[in-house]
Amino acid sequence: MKIAKIVSSNSHIDYVGRVIDSLDVSEPPSADDFGFAQFVRLPVDETAEIIGVIYDSILVNPEYSNFGPRLSPKPELGSFSPDYLNEQGVLIGILLLGSKDENGKILHGVPRRVVPAGQDVFKIEASEVKRFHSDERDCLQIHYYSQIVAHAGLFAAPLLEAIIEELSLDCSDQDRQRLGVLKQTLLWQRTMSGMRL
Repeated sequence: MKIAKIVSSNSHIDYVGRVIDSLDVSEPPSADDFGFAQFVRLPVDETAEIIGVIYDSILVNPEYSNFGPRLSPKPELGSFSPDYLNEQGVLIGILLLGSKDENGKILHGVPRRVVPAGQDVFKIEASEVKRFHSDERDCLQIHYYSQIVAHAGLFAAPLLEAIIEELSLDCSDQDRQRLGVLKQTLLWQRTMSGMRL
């Protein structure tokens, strides 16, 4: 399901997408489709795609500072001013985590390709999330851990915790234990950083 279009970037792996709305499509995505820690894919050509995760959101509301008098109520603006557009929207921060090449090989880390403006962003379903996190031996892998810690700022720990929770739902007992250790490490780090403040 298409949920957004890329509009800008903050760095090579930190992109901003604008969530599509009723002006773009007849059935826009629901709020659950572009929530925190939702995995997404950005197809770069017919065979390869870049995988990312939503880690931030920003509301855009240009009317907030428009305190001038209105000649007509908002519902009637469409009739009296057909060129009037509702410019409110939602921007999402997307952190790129890796890629899938034309042979289906999964690579965690910084993708080599630059994502162009206007690139479509699609929601990834749970089965694709599991495949992205499985190596050749079907063992769990999260090689982008340091990438999230370095680039997600204050959202790094909550994002990693949300990813761990999602991956824990459908994995082996051995992988669940590994995820439990990782979650405890995150909790310890949060506790220790809170004590320094």
